[in-house]
Amino acid sequence: MNLRHLLLTGLLLCQQAAMAIEEPAFKVISKSGSFEIRQYAPMLVAETMVEGDMDEASNRGFRRIADYIFGNNQAAQGGTSAKIAMTAPVTLEPQSEKIAMTAPVTVSTAGPESAMTASNKWRVHFVMPSQYTLANIPQPKNSEVKLREIPGKVFAVNGYTGFNTEARVQSKTDELSAWVSSQKLKPLSSPQLSRYDPPWTLPMFRRNEIMIEIEAAKAGN
Repeated sequence: MNLRHLLLTGLLLCQQAAMAIEEPAFKVISKSGSFEIRQYAPMLVAETMVEGDMDEASNRGFRRIADYIFGNNQAAQGGTSAKIAMTAPVTLEPQSEKIAMTAPVTVSTAGPESAMTASNKWRVHFVMPSQYTLANIPQPKNSEVKLREIPGKVFAVNGYTGFNTEARVQSKTDELSAWVSSQKLKPLSSPQLSRYDPPWTLPMFRRNEIMIEIEAAKAGN
């Protein structure tokens, strides 16, 4: 990581710690222990595709999108660049040749039961603040950062605290996949890892979630 990226990451994380962080809007449909079913409102995301292991991809994706929201962009109506507020979470989703990226959200997958941490290609995204639409948000100057609207979706979620080692992420993914199956829910996406806190947060206070999109009709039964 070069000096510019170090300073950029530090400034963003300081900004994140110093103010209330906006999160995507959702409604909890049901809850059972650490598991929830949530109805998410439509959202706008900035995303990038990266390669590497889970930690490497997460770091590279974070830096690339952080660079965009910190000012490597062009105002929608022309003129100077603009800073975009940091939001939470930062989401990491494994990709494979079996995953089609033509729909608003991945709907053709290798299956949630496949290894969450075995991928070498990942989609990393930040949810953009709710004040923005595709029409008014600053446009990325880096062609590897894309903006995408996601319609409202229903997700099964497994929340936990602590560090995200590959073994722990896979364990929590397996737990959620088993719960989704036991509830006779229909999965529609590969698992996603969402992280809400800066790296200096004590493990007991770290908020992490594994999320799998599910069929809305099944969730409402």
